[in-house]
Amino acid sequence: MTTTAFDPRPLLDRATAQMSALVAAVPAARLGDPTPCAEFDVRALLGHLVAGTRDGAVIGETGEVAWGEPPAGVPDDGWGPAYDEARARLAAAWADDAALERVLELPWGTFPGRVFMTSGMVLETVTHTWDLSQAVGHPLPLDQELAELALGWAREFLPAGRRGEGVPFGPVQPAPEGADAYARLAAWLGRTV
Repeated sequence: MTTTAFDPRPLLDRATAQMSALVAAVPAARLGDPTPCAEFDVRALLGHLVAGTRDGAVIGETGEVAWGEPPAGVPDDGWGPAYDEARARLAAAWADDAALERVLELPWGTFPGRVFMTSGMVLETVTHTWDLSQAVGHPLPLDQELAELALGWAREFLPAGRRGEGVPFGPVQPAPEGADAYARLAAWLGRTV
């Protein structure tokens, strides 16, 4: 997975396409609803998603880590276009194969771009897909293969013992018997399923 032969961009395209469809399906009436991320309601989660996708684009464009603020003034019906604009910029920023090899100094370690794309962008997008889907009542079927892959990466990059100060995930929680891959991923990342 982290070898030089692995190209995470097709998986990122799948993950962001799925997220795009989900964002477009969010009714304006649900923007104030809570999400499994205690710090976010639906609107704040959408802002986090747009900002994180833009941040991933900046990292791809410049190699520099600069965390941006969530966008201000997005109208209730503007989250889909805002996410799609950020998604297009992200894809363009990482289109050059050389970006995958660029070494990045990230808060959680030093890695080549391909590892950031996997452990940062794909894992983050897939995880928040579950959060958003939960919050708005599961309006669309989700790509289970993406969640299985993300769960494997989460276990590799965020083992059960690596929680606490500076790690934005709580202790691993139990997943119900028969839980799908998204619920098992959410539980691994400390969410109550």
